[in-house]
Amino acid sequence: MADETTADALNAQVVAVFPDKVRIVVDKLEDFKLAEESLCVGSYIRIADNENAILIAIIENFEIVVRDDGTRNHIIEAFPLGVLRGGKFERGGDSLAIPPKDVKPATIEDINRIYSESVKVDERFCFSRLSSNLDVQVPVNGNKFFNKHIAIVGSTGSGKSHTLATIIQGAVAEKTGDFSLNNSHVIIFDIHSEYRSAFPDANFLDISNLTLPYWMLNGEELEEFFLDTEANDHNQRNVFKEAIIQDRRATSNGTDVEKQRIHLDSPLPFNIATVLEYAKGKNTEMVPGAKPGDTKQGSLFGKLTNFVSRLENKVNDRRLDFFLGTKSREVTFEDTLRTLLGYSAANKSNITVIDLSGVPFEVLSITVSLISRLIFEYGYVYKRLRCAKDPNEKVSNDVPILLVYEEAHKYVPNSELSKYRSSKTSIERIAKEGRKYGVTLLLASQRPSEISETIFSQCNNFIAMRLTNPVDQSYVKKLLPDSLGSLIDKMTSFRQGEALLVGESVVLPSIVQIVQCDPTPSSNDIAYWELWKEEWKDMDIAGIKAEWYR
Repeated sequence: MADETTADALNAQVVAVFPDKVRIVVDKLEDFKLAEESLCVGSYIRIADNENAILIAIIENFEIVVRDDGTRNHIIEAFPLGVLRGGKFERGGDSLAIPPKDVKPATIEDINRIYSESVKVDERFCFSRLSSNLDVQVPVNGNKFFNKHIAIVGSTGSGKSHTLATIIQGAVAEKTGDFSLNNSHVIIFDIHSEYRSAFPDANFLDISNLTLPYWMLNGEELEEFFLDTEANDHNQRNVFKEAIIQDRRATSNGTDVEKQRIHLDSPLPFNIATVLEYAKGKNTEMVPGAKPGDTKQGSLFGKLTNFVSRLENKVNDRRLDFFLGTKSREVTFEDTLRTLLGYSAANKSNITVIDLSGVPFEVLSITVSLISRLIFEYGYVYKRLRCAKDPNEKVSNDVPILLVYEEAHKYVPNSELSKYRSSKTSIERIAKEGRKYGVTLLLASQRPSEISETIFSQCNNFIAMRLTNPVDQSYVKKLLPDSLGSLIDKMTSFRQGEALLVGESVVLPSIVQIVQCDPTPSSNDIAYWELWKEEWKDMDIAGIKAEWYR
């Protein structure tokens, strides 16, 4: 730190103080630079008053003013971040005594003091460093980070996937004792098949080994999946409902009274093939006529043809075997929950990666909806059990879950289309109520403006990376605090891996460089130019066809 003689030589003065800005005049900018490291937009400065308080501000811009005698003054405008008082950092700068004096570039010790003392050691979680000085770690409060919803936004190539991987890798590595697995539980919806390489020990599910019980869909999800909801045909809806309830009652082991309580939302098995046969029967049903021995067409004769055809197509579609196949009818509720939560006997794991790349687009939303709703209801029921055992229980869920939605705009878009209704309902409910049941969200998207605003607005921690689309920039700015000053305007020029970190978990909004993950997700750009210059490669077209038709 420079001594008083050096400070006098710097001749840097505060000439104006505003609620969100400090203006400083420097006679010789080169001398001011020499006091510490070279300054630039984004560097930190310290402004001391007469009461041992030090205002820390971040430089927003420079300006040169030429006097009448030809000499130049350099004007620095800085955004106040907070005050160092008694060695501790406090947000806000309105308590600084006027007039302030002694303006200097902030030292590394000053900056480190801001971040290192902002979080208790046992609550500290660090995945980034200060972009302007990589020697400064920027920790977040791990509790406030993970028990509040998180959003990671950034254009293609900004480093979004690597950031997500870094955060999850760090979370599953932290331990308070000598054991192999900690108590972290993360479910990643991987839409582009990127994360298997980043988490080689994960519980990996894709269309080849994923089994979801269609009979666990609730009434709204069943109708969305099996019916043409746009047609609004009450006949097919009534027949569909009757067939399911009838089959559930026929196969139930309950008493007559219990069977009468079974309804469309009851999570009990039914056979979709039986439902199809019931619909076929109604569509071709002949009933007794007016005269003895005569028959006539039933009231639904020929009116369910489209419904029967739609149902047949789904039942016979091999791509939907993970959802409608024999295993889906036979899988138990317990096995489904164990698999999703990483409690599989074959492979207990902190992370479950659900590779959705092979899931047909028309059932992507309903797949995400079912899994999300099951996890939410797990949290709700688990809390109820814990509170029943101990009415004074303070921790509602000692096995909390983080749901990670990669490219979230694909299945919870800002759209009113019926095909997204179930997934939006499930995820919006988690966004609004999940925290109290130990279920939180991490949304990652390159198009934040296309995500349901109900969901996105519930996020308390943001990692905003480079965004190039003006609509997305405006949308994110609208959701972030107004007090960020020019920090938010820098999003358009961030380097890869650079981000604006803001939220309740970090002491102050900061431009950070995310630590590189290891191993990395398979999201690197294809080296077209290098590959095109190599020798012609033969392809196994027959193998491609076999996989395509599988």
